[in-house]
Amino acid sequence: MFLPTTRAELDHLGWKKPDIILITGDSYIDSPYIGVAIIGKVLIDAGYKVAIIAQPDYQSSEDITRLGEPALFWGVTAGSIDSMVANYTATGRPRRTDDYTPGGQNTKRPNRSTLVYANLIRRYFKNTVPIVLGGVEASLRRVAHYDFWSDKIRRSVLFDAKADYLLYGMAEGAILELAQTLTAGEDPTGIRGLCLIAREVPSGYLELPAYETVAEDNDAFIDMFHIFYKNNDPLSAKGLIQRHGDRYLVQNPPYLYPTQEALDAIYELDYERAQHPYYEEAGPVKALETIRFSIPTHRGCYGECNFCAIAVHEGRTIRWRSQKSILREAHEIARLPDFQGYIYDLSGPTANMYGFECPVKLSKGACMDKSCLYPEKCPTLPVDHSKQTELLKKIRQIKGVKKVFIGSGLRYDLLLSDENHGQEYLQALVKHHLSGQLKIAPEHTQPDVLRRMRKPNDQTLLKFKDHFEALSDEVRQKQFLTYYLIAAYPGCTLGDMEALKRFASHELGILPEQVQVFTPTPGTYASVMYHTEKDPFTGEKLFVEKNPAAKKRQKETITGRGKPPRKHRRR
Repeated sequence: MFLPTTRAELDHLGWKKPDIILITGDSYIDSPYIGVAIIGKVLIDAGYKVAIIAQPDYQSSEDITRLGEPALFWGVTAGSIDSMVANYTATGRPRRTDDYTPGGQNTKRPNRSTLVYANLIRRYFKNTVPIVLGGVEASLRRVAHYDFWSDKIRRSVLFDAKADYLLYGMAEGAILELAQTLTAGEDPTGIRGLCLIAREVPSGYLELPAYETVAEDNDAFIDMFHIFYKNNDPLSAKGLIQRHGDRYLVQNPPYLYPTQEALDAIYELDYERAQHPYYEEAGPVKALETIRFSIPTHRGCYGECNFCAIAVHEGRTIRWRSQKSILREAHEIARLPDFQGYIYDLSGPTANMYGFECPVKLSKGACMDKSCLYPEKCPTLPVDHSKQTELLKKIRQIKGVKKVFIGSGLRYDLLLSDENHGQEYLQALVKHHLSGQLKIAPEHTQPDVLRRMRKPNDQTLLKFKDHFEALSDEVRQKQFLTYYLIAAYPGCTLGDMEALKRFASHELGILPEQVQVFTPTPGTYASVMYHTEKDPFTGEKLFVEKNPAAKKRQKETITGRGKPPRKHRRR
């Protein structure tokens, strides 16, 4: 069933008052790919009365008050993506469309949605039950952070939102424990994965440099981020504190990762795989086109690309669902009346990280001093693509399934490192699971830029390209690689982009189309580089392109879409 979103639905269920009301910056899409839907279903499954208000009008009381006040707490999220990323391009231009808004027009999600919604609740419900922040926007802004859109260090979002608690990361376990604790009338301040504001410092917690210090001192900001980044693994992380004026942000250690049994249970809850009819009346949401008939298989990423926040939000340890659970979901999708035979994606943040993980990391937590894949694969990581190859084969055999696509990108360096099963996996992809193209993300080709991205070198890319093309020829299918690239990354000059263009033309034989201008987002080392104009690992001074027109020029250098130079007439 859908979570109720109207007074009539509450009355139909016989609920005088919800226990929890969730507020989201997306339309209400009931899907296992939508965080707020997962949270709602986990709480409903545990016996709580949960309602939801999607994209409330923040300039009136009409939406925020229509369900009354919850008995336990409010849950607030900006939605599936950071609201500032949703609303603006990397060069500061407003975005016209929003894939999570009915009808597609970007007219419903306010800037800094987390703050707006929390303050909206405070405006119309004085002395209300606790307001709890969650989702990507809140999670990545939980400590003092660089904000690209205001070009300054901002306080923890908890202070500006005037909220009571913040749950960071994938918070199913933490929010369930919070609900149980509040129901029992007990103190929730010790729950893992929770942040709060306090006057006193808990013992045994590491102290980050104060907000006021990092706002003025770039080196202190770098030191702060190192400590913050290294304390994100539930098996090894310590609690953190950070002074903001005369109070402290307190970040408890991360919540423990769910077991495979628990992860299976989360994804086997009753999702409608549709937009709630109340919001569907305003138009369809584009996001459903790809996620409606897709299956999430795992969480986390050990790639640790410096521009990506997955390591901080989802974690560096891979957790995967059982084959039994995934196959059960595939059978359910195949029985849906509007299913046309195509499963559009079967993967996680990175497609080929299913079914294996470092035994040291699983027992002791992520390493503090080295990466799983950079500068090359760690020998203790037992890469094995055979489980995913087997899973794909079993889903292909399900009655009613015509094709299973791999829509997410994959790590080609990881695939090449699997000498026993990598070739078989790639062959299966080329033969059965592509729609004519395979997404990969080399991002760049210049050594210094790649090093600061924490990405594999260009020779690894060319080796994979040769393998892919040879297999495509072998199975007699016309397949292509789609390359995702980044312009104006910290340390990247116009000359680097010109070199990338030459490489793309001469070595890859393409004029790239999938090129994005780098956007500094909270929770990433790349945003630290952008703000401080330093390499945080070496202290080296970096060139950082900050002029919007020059950023655009870097992109146009490789795409060839800029206006040609004006020709001067001869007199």
